[in-house]
Amino acid sequence: MGICASSRRVRQEEDSDENVVYVMDEQGGGGGADGDGHGRKVASLFSQKGKKGPNQDAVILCQVRACTVAPPSTHRSACRRRRASVAPSVPPHPFPGFGMEDGVFCGVFDGHGRCGQFISKLVRDYLPFMILSHRNALLLRGSDDDDDDPVFSDASPAASSTDGSGRSSPNALAPAQLLEEWREACANAFQAMDKELKLQANVDCNFSGTTAVCAIKQGKDLIIANLGDSRAVLATMSETGYLKAVQLTTDQKPNVPQEAERIKRSNGRVFALKDEPSVLRVWLPDEDCPGLAMARSLGDYRLKRHGVVSEPEVTHRRVAPGDLFIILATDGVWDVLSNEEVVSIVCATPRKQHASKAVAEAAAQRWRTRYPASRVDDCSAVCLFLRDQQDWASSVAVAKAKAAAARPPHGR
Repeated sequence: MGICASSRRVRQEEDSDENVVYVMDEQGGGGGADGDGHGRKVASLFSQKGKKGPNQDAVILCQVRACTVAPPSTHRSACRRRRASVAPSVPPHPFPGFGMEDGVFCGVFDGHGRCGQFISKLVRDYLPFMILSHRNALLLRGSDDDDDDPVFSDASPAASSTDGSGRSSPNALAPAQLLEEWREACANAFQAMDKELKLQANVDCNFSGTTAVCAIKQGKDLIIANLGDSRAVLATMSETGYLKAVQLTTDQKPNVPQEAERIKRSNGRVFALKDEPSVLRVWLPDEDCPGLAMARSLGDYRLKRHGVVSEPEVTHRRVAPGDLFIILATDGVWDVLSNEEVVSIVCATPRKQHASKAVAEAAAQRWRTRYPASRVDDCSAVCLFLRDQQDWASSVAVAKAKAAAARPPHGR
């Protein structure tokens, strides 16, 4: 199930149970090959089924220059009595992609409810390209004066503030402008995806849905879009040489005051069950259902009029010299492992293509030991490496050396 994507492998693959997907360009190249001819490893993906039923998680890596949106593999829905194919009505549409080497999209989706496993896969298969489509529409709308500017590429003006010589690019976007454009594109894409799900007659989305946490890297710019209670964490080196875990997203749960206030203003109810006093859930005004444990999601239509929204929180970060990798993971990981523990697990994994597998397996083991009477949740993760593996390892070694040098000698 674990997949480590290479910038020179050019194909789309899925693991045997369709939970892990990566999409590569058909043109190849893009540089980044190491001495032995293998492409530079950019990410590690893994999804592990829990004990609650079908694996409702889905993960994806997209590394494409240009592509055409086409219906994904047909998903068979068990949400209805009859078997029926599920395919969104999005027509094939060619558009520029995320770039080959520096342009990457990663996403983690955690489905819930009776049809959660189908919804998470549908969103995984279409949301990346919906985001691109809306982003490119914004760029095309603003590029009427210069038809020669690339819409998406590894060195697009939106992705870098300097040209190859180090001089400032006159077309470079300020971080605030870049963030605003991506925020609008993501908001439009998430809204369109939510409407698209509603059109699926064979998938009941009334009390089923999915989270989505996505990372887009273009050059030195990172865009994080988050909806629900999955999470993105950055591993970075501090100026003093210590490894730090920086949480890039907020878990959008009903225990967040702003989220609860919005739900209550829409006549939704927020309270915890007696046997789970620490877990606040969202309920319909006059029915004790469904008890959703998040405040934002795609799907869950019965709760949309009661404050559960599909608007993502979008943030921007410029990759710093000390930034090493980003981890996207479902709540099956974060419910039992801290940010620091997950970062440490990745650092301790000898082969980085196994990093996400190590995280998922450590989370599953923690579930079994901490909650022996509970069913293990699905655990899925994507590790996106921001630096080459050799540089990454050397940075960790330098940090360890600095940390050791900073410790006082024994006896003092």
